[in-house]
Amino acid sequence: MIFEETGLAGALVIEPERIADARGFFARTFCAREFAERGLAARFVQSSVSFNLRAGTLRGMHFQMPPHREVKLVRCTAGAIWDAIVDLRTGSPTRLRWFGAELSAENRRMLYIPEGFAHGFLTLQPSSEVFYEMSEFYAPQAGRGLRWNDPALAIAWPKAPQVIAERDASYPDLDLGALAEIGS
Repeated sequence: MIFEETGLAGALVIEPERIADARGFFARTFCAREFAERGLAARFVQSSVSFNLRAGTLRGMHFQMPPHREVKLVRCTAGAIWDAIVDLRTGSPTRLRWFGAELSAENRRMLYIPEGFAHGFLTLQPSSEVFYEMSEFYAPQAGRGLRWNDPALAIAWPKAPQVIAERDASYPDLDLGALAEIGS
């Protein structure tokens, strides 16, 4: 696997290293030993799929509060998305900075998202499917979110969303006091 820095502390884009022949190719998408050697979470307890019918569907920006913070490994298995993360960790040198990247079935890239980050995506193609692995079980009572277009974050989405859940559209503006509980 090829691990690329994103500019946000601890967040990485991971590209499978393909071994190709006449049949196609083979590539690992996860190796606990390689992850552990880089100090990354190497244990995932839950996997989920998000299927999105329409291009322009926005989901996010979601995160979980302690003690349920989670690492995510995200991959687009059908279609294409523009994936965005925001570092919310108190004391992080990249706190409140964002990063975005295209993940697609074609490029097979993944995004490793550390604990303490908000995460969301915008579908770029219809029938896009996103596969997540998480280091913690989902805890609805710990679920929180940031508004996708909060001016304090100024995320440069590639286009305006066409489909968005009421919950995601109505998250409040950034409240640094409430985020202090996230930790470092």
